[in-house]
Amino acid sequence: MKTIRLTMAQALLKFLDQQYLSVDGEETKFVRGFMGIFGHGNVTGLGEALERQAGELIFIQGKNEQGMVHAATAYAKQKNRRQIFACTTSIGPGALNMVTGAATATVNRIPVLLLPGDNFASRQPDPVLQQLEIPTDYSISATDAFKPVSKFWDRIIRPEQLMTSLLHAMRVLTDPVETGAVTLALPQDVQAEAYDYPASFFEKRVHTLDRRPASPHAIKRAADLVAGKKKPLIIAGGGVHYAAAAQELLAFAEAFGIPVAETQAGKSAVPWNHPLSLGGVGATGTLAANRIAAEADLIIGVGTRFSDFTTASKSAFQNPDAAFLNLNISAFDAVKMDAAVITADAKEAIAALQEALTKRGYRSGYTEGRISGLKAEWDEEVNRLYALESDEGLTQTRAIGVINGFVEPTDVIVCAAGSLPGDLHRVWRSVEPKTYHMEYGFSCMGYEISGAFGAALAEPSRNVYSFVGDGSYLMLHSEFVTAIQEGVKLTVLLFDNHGFQCIHNLQRGHGSDGFGNEFRFRAKETGRLNGSYMPIDFAAHARSLGAASYTARTADELEQALRQAKLEPGPVLVEIKVLPGTNTDSYESWWHVGVPEVSVSDKVLEAHQQMRKNVKAARPY
Repeated sequence: MKTIRLTMAQALLKFLDQQYLSVDGEETKFVRGFMGIFGHGNVTGLGEALERQAGELIFIQGKNEQGMVHAATAYAKQKNRRQIFACTTSIGPGALNMVTGAATATVNRIPVLLLPGDNFASRQPDPVLQQLEIPTDYSISATDAFKPVSKFWDRIIRPEQLMTSLLHAMRVLTDPVETGAVTLALPQDVQAEAYDYPASFFEKRVHTLDRRPASPHAIKRAADLVAGKKKPLIIAGGGVHYAAAAQELLAFAEAFGIPVAETQAGKSAVPWNHPLSLGGVGATGTLAANRIAAEADLIIGVGTRFSDFTTASKSAFQNPDAAFLNLNISAFDAVKMDAAVITADAKEAIAALQEALTKRGYRSGYTEGRISGLKAEWDEEVNRLYALESDEGLTQTRAIGVINGFVEPTDVIVCAAGSLPGDLHRVWRSVEPKTYHMEYGFSCMGYEISGAFGAALAEPSRNVYSFVGDGSYLMLHSEFVTAIQEGVKLTVLLFDNHGFQCIHNLQRGHGSDGFGNEFRFRAKETGRLNGSYMPIDFAAHARSLGAASYTARTADELEQALRQAKLEPGPVLVEIKVLPGTNTDSYESWWHVGVPEVSVSDKVLEAHQQMRKNVKAARPY
């Protein structure tokens, strides 16, 4: 057998450089490269290999370990999970900083390969710098923290173990059901140890993603169910995008006159101005979608995991005869809401079900004008929100309206946390698929700028806009520097509303007077953080990093700033001063949060009673 003598780190790179993914006959190089931050746990092992034997793999220098994992996740998400970046860090704090990023990828079913350094396998320098020492289990290290947030985890304590481990890693990374974060912990001494690897291990491998067809029996059962229903509603989830099934979904809806609502991950699957498009559904949904959801006798979930926001904590579906039909590649997600199940690729399942229902001559039973009337009413409400003025300053919905009117239909917006996801889910008008990039599985503050960098890497021909609140910006903006370093154009739209106003609104809506969520100075009179707002100049901060920046306090200033930002060759930040509390409302939906049963506040007790009333009206499972 022909062998090649390499260090474990060198072998890792050589293998990853030869992995390809084939979908529908289209072959893509699966691993684009590495994002990394070096420390003593990886610089002389994996770092040396990247310096001298990286092959076609590119290297991007991260500035924060969590941030670079978010960037890698966004890259894979924008690529419909067909190409990834790997991420490398040192041991200890560098590794642990990636744990949040790992969880974000796993919750969203996005592939990312994480390669943290680890303790010496030999234990010769024990305890090495940054090593945990757990007296009851000396085998535990910082990288064990990745186990609950990874879909596959391994520790390579001998160089030859790499071969088996990498085959399993690729199995998970390319599996549409099992994908998520894959973590291979790499002891720093083993990274540098050599082994005579079989040359065949480094030959080109093409992993084929075969679309799973729907079972004929499942299609018949589903068709029987649909045929007996008059008011079905489709809920399009992220799986529609990953299966590239947007066109098929729309054709299915048109064939039978079924309205379509969207989850955060599914938004942009259907154009906002299509007659059957109702927009977002659930706790952050539109009035049109939520009213149809309340009366629907069948909910057809396509590629959705039915989070509590989508179901309004299971209160959205009020028809006592409502049934659920789930089309999902994942059996785990398909059984949610006690649904009838088609476990299959979304594109395959939609086409098969359409054929079966066409043979039956099926058509939904909505009365003439019901869908169009609700849609027209909602469109007028969005127009009102987009035009909403205040003598005190710029409202948040007005700012979003200005931006939506300015961007091109093919531009990509990226967001994740705060009040912006609710507003965008309700009022943002998407036309083209894959232009609405929302991380709302984990709703991770700090994803917004890192994710925009990853999305811009994935689609350099498109304009990418990051929607971020001032709270998220302060938490994590480090990959903005990486975008500047790489010359990757993205526009950060920073909504400055003086704090964590989304949660401020949530607490006030449940009996609080507002506590600990606004960026205010500590007042001498009260001893609390209820003094004046902190005057933070975010535009000046962005300029200090090397980016162009603009500030807007009015709609006219915002439009002018957007025009100037588009002309900038590199990354740019637009600071938008918006009035706190000018975001959208619930629109006949509810979100279940725990409200104290005992309190000195009558307002809290009243909110608790309302919560109990809402729980009784919601489905128990």
